[in-house]
Amino acid sequence: MGGRVSRTDYEWVYTDQPHATRRQLILAKYPQIKDLMRVDPNFKWEVLALVAIQIVSFYLLRNITSFWLLFLVGYCFNGVINHSLTLAIHEISHNQVFGNRYPMANKWFGIVANLPIGIPCSVSFKYYHNYHHQYLGVDKLDPDTPSEFEARIFSTSVTKVLWLIFQPLFYGFRPFFVNPKVPSPMDICNIVVQLAFNCIIGQTLGWHIVAYMVGSSCLAMGLHPMSAHFLSEHYIMFDDNNKKYSKNTIENGIYVNNGRFLVPDTCSYYGFWNIIGFNVGYHVEHHDFPSIPATLLPKVSQIAPEFYDSLNHHTSYLKIIWQFIVDPKMGPYARVKRELRDKHYKPL
Repeated sequence: MGGRVSRTDYEWVYTDQPHATRRQLILAKYPQIKDLMRVDPNFKWEVLALVAIQIVSFYLLRNITSFWLLFLVGYCFNGVINHSLTLAIHEISHNQVFGNRYPMANKWFGIVANLPIGIPCSVSFKYYHNYHHQYLGVDKLDPDTPSEFEARIFSTSVTKVLWLIFQPLFYGFRPFFVNPKVPSPMDICNIVVQLAFNCIIGQTLGWHIVAYMVGSSCLAMGLHPMSAHFLSEHYIMFDDNNKKYSKNTIENGIYVNNGRFLVPDTCSYYGFWNIIGFNVGYHVEHHDFPSIPATLLPKVSQIAPEFYDSLNHHTSYLKIIWQFIVDPKMGPYARVKRELRDKHYKPL
């Protein structure tokens, strides 16, 4: 513990992100996957149920003022549900409530899902998440990649723990520094509705519940088992540099070049937390097919196993967090990065 990380730069690659090519290869072989590109009719009811559970629980906790009791309940219950709601917002950002024909209805539903979280984030998340998908790993465009400042400062086991604790702040504010945008009318609506909801909760249940609402969200997005998905999705956590291939192409969906394995941009997690995390662990499948709802993502790898079975994957969130903290090869620098190759780039 306390050792400095060995990485001093990102893993720079000179290929485009693999997901578009993999999507073409998979659809050419398994066109029936297009049948999975539909809205899950149960999703909106699941989200509304989570919002209702949170509001009821806030009411039941209104007379509790013990910091440590609220801390425990927030870490183990309300924070977990709020984190689930952020992952529901992730699904909503892909129009998984009412479909692509009704973008505004999806945005308003995202604002509703946002309410128990306490911090207005739904509308801006959709905007920046589009960048993450289209410009995965691209320098100065992908807001999911830690900044140079983060990578340099949080470079020991102790500071990596601090980085995980304060991850909600870095994750929330990083996009505005990487790729600032002028607030849209829907951003303003998101803020106004959220502040109005917070005021109603504060006036009726007590302002300590508002603080609890926001605090539990930050707890479960910080040093928490559920937050390991932030690490599992795009961090380089497998050492495959000795893996040999015989040709310069894509083999079963894995990029290879001059006989050498190329570090993949994305990794999946197959384990318990997917049950309450809207299958966010199926992250390779999600980036390959972002229009497929979370409940149907497992069917993608079932239909096209040769494209997924050969890829590394995670099975334990606790192991991911431990490895990130103690492994000197791990840190904010452990990400794939690439230069922008599109000469005709226009802001989204």
